[in-house]
Amino acid sequence: MNVLRRTYDNQNCSIARALETIGERWTLLILRDAFLGTRRFDDFQKSLGIARNVLTVRLKSLVDAGLLERRRYQERPERYEYRLTEKGVDLWPVLFTLMKFGDKHAVDGDEMPPTLVTHRACGTAIDDHMCCPKCGVQVGPRDVVAERGEDVPSAGAPAPRAAA
Repeated sequence: MNVLRRTYDNQNCSIARALETIGERWTLLILRDAFLGTRRFDDFQKSLGIARNVLTVRLKSLVDAGLLERRRYQERPERYEYRLTEKGVDLWPVLFTLMKFGDKHAVDGDEMPPTLVTHRACGTAIDDHMCCPKCGVQVGPRDVVAERGEDVPSAGAPAPRAAA
């Protein structure tokens, strides 16, 4: 009987090591929401529909891994928000590529992609290679805005929310 292990400790593989940090079921969705501008616990919980105890553990693990930082925004009662660190921002190409894969293989042909990512400077949708086809430049997470597809008034129009 082959039993799935919970860790990849015995593997000398960079992908396995990365999965130790980001391979849990909710982790990439929490990071996705952080890129879309979600900062506060209740907003993550509402967006994801995740159990509060599970979210608490996942946010703590992301902070411990250095992908998010916890910042106090209120003293009484004490409340915190979660912000992407530079290490967390480094995951943007991974999340963008997974999103594009999902758009290509998990969205019906006539359906608008759930999230549209546009170049902040000109409002053009960026291509699969993280380039702006209009400007011809490679873009990063601070060069784009992302918006849920159903909220976009017209394809190619600038979106108001930052992706990072």
